[in-house]
Amino acid sequence: MKRNKVSLNEILNGSLLSVMFKLGGPVMIAGIFETVYNLADTFWLGHLPQGESGNAVAGLQLAFPIIWFLISFAAGFAMAGIALVSQYTGAQKEDKASFSASQVLSIGFISGLILGIIGSIFVPIFMPIITPVHELSDVAITYLRVIFMGFPFMFISFIFRAILSAYGDTVTPMYVIGFSNLLNIILDPILIFGIGPFPKMGIVGAAVATVFSRFVASLISLYILVGGKKGIKVKLSYLKPHIDWLKKIFKIGLPASIGNSFEAFGFVVLMGIIGRLPNAKVAVAAYGIGDRIFSLSYIAEDGLGQGLTTIIGQSLGANRVDRADYAAKRGILLLFLVLIVESLFIIIFRRQLMSLFIPNELSIIEEGARFLLLFAPALSLFGIIRGIISAFNASGHNVPPMIISMVRLWALRVPLSYIFGFVIGMGSSGVWIAMSLSNLFTAIFALILFARGEWKKKVIEETAQRL
Repeated sequence: MKRNKVSLNEILNGSLLSVMFKLGGPVMIAGIFETVYNLADTFWLGHLPQGESGNAVAGLQLAFPIIWFLISFAAGFAMAGIALVSQYTGAQKEDKASFSASQVLSIGFISGLILGIIGSIFVPIFMPIITPVHELSDVAITYLRVIFMGFPFMFISFIFRAILSAYGDTVTPMYVIGFSNLLNIILDPILIFGIGPFPKMGIVGAAVATVFSRFVASLISLYILVGGKKGIKVKLSYLKPHIDWLKKIFKIGLPASIGNSFEAFGFVVLMGIIGRLPNAKVAVAAYGIGDRIFSLSYIAEDGLGQGLTTIIGQSLGANRVDRADYAAKRGILLLFLVLIVESLFIIIFRRQLMSLFIPNELSIIEEGARFLLLFAPALSLFGIIRGIISAFNASGHNVPPMIISMVRLWALRVPLSYIFGFVIGMGSSGVWIAMSLSNLFTAIFALILFARGEWKKKVIEETAQRL
């Protein structure tokens, strides 16, 4: 049953805006669920008693870059899956698309298991380095130890979403993610505050709710893929790693993994800079809540960006370079304009948005409002960056996105944040300004790479392996 799939003919010949919204709409809805899940953690932890709430929210924010750093490896393999599945689908070779998906899923599960173990061992060593405030690092370590137990399930869910979206079915992942996040949202207050027979678990309750909901999502994802009712069919024989295909996946996915990991580690270092500001607790908590608010603006950007990736990938697979070129240029412009509107909304309602999440901490509200004001103008520039990365991901050329990520974080955001925050002595405001400047210069750099046209070359021509 493939009724959720947008047809190849429509992707290649339909109205670009219509197809982007058909593919991206379900991703946006799934993104709403995902964002509400993240916001729910912050919201409920922010409503713990005064003092405890600030530590919990700050600890949660300290943990997220570590999670992102390790899960970035799955993102790289997912990018390989997107390139191969979308291009084989465009070439109408669905058996190879299923085989590619199976190989990527197998690698993802094994990677999640290994990285979860590594994270559990090393996080107590590295977290105190990020911030010298022990009350914050201890909370973050407690949260992460539970999260790492669920890493294999997170990887499966992440790759499942990428695989079906590349195939043209963004509706099914929306349902799975929606159900999983709804389950998490229901469990959050029960476990955090101790409702009914459950004891009060605080931030540990938020972690347990996340792991359990991702476990359920992974079971549903495997059931769908093994059943093959959505077009992509995972077979046990396909899950056995094949060396030739592993080389292909690593060739495509490793640059994305490295790029994502370096970007994520850049945010770990950035968190270390914020964690050493004179007002560390206030700054980290304000940044954490502000980051969740900005995540609302990324819903449309992620959805439309995923739709754009599918259109470009399948167009290249069908040798419709003209369609891919048209989609890329119009898609980048659309992402830019959408984020302009959203950034204006955030600027206008910045204080109300902050106080919604942590009503009892006035200093955090004021610092967060300042962060939103200084960074929101640069938000729209990320639409340009995201659109260009979508084009490269669709084609399977992931070295340029890796370079873009490294430039954004390591050449710009991290050093500028340190210089503005500590050398010049602007404190937290300097860090927020540096973040804005990093988006500006990165957008210019990404446009230069995009203009070279390397993203118009597909990768499936190089695949000569037999199933």
